[in-house]
Amino acid sequence: MCLAHWRRYRNLNMVERRRTIGLAVGAAVLAAVGLLVIAAGRERTGTVSDALAMAGEARTGHVTLDMPEAISDVRVREARLPGRPIVLIDPGHGGRDPGAPGVSGTSQEKQLTLAMASELADLLEERGRVRVALTREDDRYLTLEQRAGIARKLQAGLFLSLHMDSAPNPLARGATIYSLSDVASSAEAARFAQAENGSDGALSTETDDSVRALLADVALREQMEASAGLAERLLRRASGRLELRPRPHQFAAFHVLRRAETPAVLIEAGYISNADDEARLMTKEGRAPLVLALAQAVEADLALRNQR
Repeated sequence: MCLAHWRRYRNLNMVERRRTIGLAVGAAVLAAVGLLVIAAGRERTGTVSDALAMAGEARTGHVTLDMPEAISDVRVREARLPGRPIVLIDPGHGGRDPGAPGVSGTSQEKQLTLAMASELADLLEERGRVRVALTREDDRYLTLEQRAGIARKLQAGLFLSLHMDSAPNPLARGATIYSLSDVASSAEAARFAQAENGSDGALSTETDDSVRALLADVALREQMEASAGLAERLLRRASGRLELRPRPHQFAAFHVLRRAETPAVLIEAGYISNADDEARLMTKEGRAPLVLALAQAVEADLALRNQR
């Protein structure tokens, strides 16, 4: 405050002083809001002129964004009762991505995952307790983000990603269930998640200190906990019906599970690099025990969460 202003302020009575202070505070608040608007504009566009345009000035030019191909033909199969949760089944690979080859040379992962996903969808539709959809119903390629985007768009209650395993050791066999974690349960799980994530990224949360970041982190922890619970229920249903790996429940930072933003698991139904597992997974009868275990675990998981 300059000397002249100070002298005028000193000669004011108490009411006038308070009014003067109020006006000054109001002006400071308005100035701060203006700075926030400009900062927001810079964050979005990187220029002050665009920031001012956000406040009402005319904007010139245009912005082009590369967006993934829209997925608009997802079919949702209804349950017996309206409003039931949607279970989204994601057959891994597809199109130009065949996945792992079978040891016999007559099977590919993308074919077997689609067959199992279709059988699971048919069974869930027949039982009628949940709505069900597939990320793909034919031999098409989808990115991980497109698959997760379908889950978000449908507001799916559960997300199941189906895969078949492969290993250099021809004796390796058995099913494995993976749930989401920011720390892998083993070096093998970490390598597998890295391979599956490819160029689509990995697990991440908001990087700033905002309330949004805190809420996102809390939601992610809840998603991890619910996903682990689903995996455990599935393993209880599968135990004794089919061969499982020695450590059948693994954890890793799978991009597609995280981005689905709902309880989700990735199922490796067996090793098609193993002759016995491949033979089992190539027939509907061989896949049936795991399909039934998946259907029962899904229904039990959703019923339990609806009671809370």
